[in-house]
Amino acid sequence: MHPNRSQLLERLRNTSPRICPSLLDCDFSFLKSEIDDAERCGAEIVHWDVMDGFFVPNFSYGPMVIRSLRPQSQLVFEAHLMMKEPGKYLDGFLEAGCDVITIHLEAVPDPTELLRAIRDGGALAGLAVNPPTPIEQLEPWLDQIDLALVMSVMPGFGGQSFDQGALERMRWVRERSRPELIIEVDGGVNRTTISDAVRAGARHMVVGSAFYRAQDRAAEFQQLTQLVNEGVSSPGAME
Repeated sequence: MHPNRSQLLERLRNTSPRICPSLLDCDFSFLKSEIDDAERCGAEIVHWDVMDGFFVPNFSYGPMVIRSLRPQSQLVFEAHLMMKEPGKYLDGFLEAGCDVITIHLEAVPDPTELLRAIRDGGALAGLAVNPPTPIEQLEPWLDQIDLALVMSVMPGFGGQSFDQGALERMRWVRERSRPELIIEVDGGVNRTTISDAVRAGARHMVVGSAFYRAQDRAAEFQQLTQLVNEGVSSPGAME
């Protein structure tokens, strides 16, 4: 885990929005080089989509895989736990060295204890909501989290189309949360949707297929970064 939680939080919340490549869309047989490639292109964060086959109809990787890569990278490791019972495995992800751990409100209707355990374990605590979940259900927990993840697709598979309703949901979070809360969006984020996401309040943009399936990843990352900057400079953005 990150050695100084407060320093990490300060760095993540006080800088420009970030593109977070999702390893779900990388080549699993070359995980180390795929993480290195994201860093070479300019990423500071990689997003680990952890799926248990129950909460979502798909499997991915677990804490042992993350632990094996942690000593080989200085990037921020952000674990998105798409799991039915994340509490059973939370210690494993903390011990694996995850800097940010996000759980789903749909899986844990009262996440108070888990959010506290994540933060006590030295990681930043995130809470995610799927598109059908009323965004208002996040409100009781906004003061207990470091990151709010607004899903713009139903989780489980990469390459899906962006749900435009996520924009209003992010604006709702931005209007009701403290300024330092990191708003993240995940699903269908690409050249067409990323500027709108930034204007709606997103600080972390999880990008999967648009980055890892690009012919020229460096050029794609540069183009996405330019679109992020355009979103930031738009009237009304990030207010």
